[in-house]
Amino acid sequence: MSAWRVGLSVAVPALALLAIGRPGLIIYAVFGAFIGMYGRNEPHQMRVLHQAQAAVLLVGGTLIGIGLSALGVRPWTLVLAEAFIAGVGSLFADRYRLKPAGPFFCLFALGACASVPLAVPWWCAAFVCVGSAGFAAMVGFAGWFGTRSWAPGVARPVAPTVSAAVLVHALRYVLAVGTAGAAGILLGIGHPYWAMAAGAVPLAAETLGARIQRGIHRVFGTLVGVGLTALILLPEPSAMVLGLLVVALQFPSELFMARHYGLALVFFTPLVLVMTYLAAPTDPGILMVDRAVETAIGAAAGVLVAVCIREPRARRTALR
Repeated sequence: MSAWRVGLSVAVPALALLAIGRPGLIIYAVFGAFIGMYGRNEPHQMRVLHQAQAAVLLVGGTLIGIGLSALGVRPWTLVLAEAFIAGVGSLFADRYRLKPAGPFFCLFALGACASVPLAVPWWCAAFVCVGSAGFAAMVGFAGWFGTRSWAPGVARPVAPTVSAAVLVHALRYVLAVGTAGAAGILLGIGHPYWAMAAGAVPLAAETLGARIQRGIHRVFGTLVGVGLTALILLPEPSAMVLGLLVVALQFPSELFMARHYGLALVFFTPLVLVMTYLAAPTDPGILMVDRAVETAIGAAAGVLVAVCIREPRARRTALR
């Protein structure tokens, strides 16, 4: 059911933008709609609270990215900003027990929006994101009208303290994201924000073994997804077709995200590349190579940090 909700949350604003001839703005609508991925299996009241908390990170990251794009920040400034937000976002996500865990989507939105030249005034891009997020929250809450049950004072559990383990975990995010971004810039590869986002991916898992596995899934799922992207972009379809494909790819991405991360990436990767291409058209071949290489760099950085910085003696009781 959650896949249908997220699919609808993406479809309506994306189709509206296609209808008015602005496919380049779909990227902002998609990031706003991503709040629909939170609170998948929670009751309506809890879901809307969960999505409101997630919006602080996801919409906040998108708006920061839009602002950085408007300012025309340099790549190294973006790396510093992402590394800082990675640490703050990790603390926030752990405190409010967000699921999906961690600040990945915030970092991804921030980096992507900061790296895409603004084709409209900043406030217009921000309006698209905020409006899309609001619509996604409405879709997630719509089922409440069938029950109309509301319990006053209900709140999602919040971690009461910041433990040493939570601080160490935030440090992991700072180091992984910063290292991945620096490596991407120093190697001269385009789209270093993809490396930074990939650096955060392994750290969302709870154990070292799961983090290594998640990094492997990230690389191989992305490679297969790049192959699928080639079948989409190389024939040079119209912007209308590409916009419709963004809508279509969101459903399987969300459907498999909680079941098999590697398989979800087979669909999520072309979703990302297509909406990036719509926002800033470039050589599809370069775009796909950058995605593959930056993902490998980022996943390696995330796994390396996870291996080198182990759990403190005290377990992460603040999250359990």
